[in-house]
Amino acid sequence: MDAMGIIGWIVLGGLAGWVASMISKENGGLLKNIIVGIIGAFIGGFVFSTLGGSEVTGFNFYSFIVALVGALILIFLLRLVTGRSKA
Repeated sequence: MDAMGIIGWIVLGGLAGWVASMISKENGGLLKNIIVGIIGAFIGGFVFSTLGGSEVTGFNFYSFIVALVGALILIFLLRLVTGRSKA
């Protein structure tokens, strides 16, 4: 993976994590949003490929949606494990 790929993952992850935190009303900083978005991209890629779609394909709108869905799944699972409500 080259430097542009790493920067792309950070930017895509940050955007997806930020939007997911806004949708779920989850408070978090920049680093948390980036981490949630990047892990969410892997989760979303797995879910989409299992359902017959494709994984994250680069820096585009489809990949953003995949990462966003994965980030929302991750936030939901973390809430189940920690027992926290969305307040």
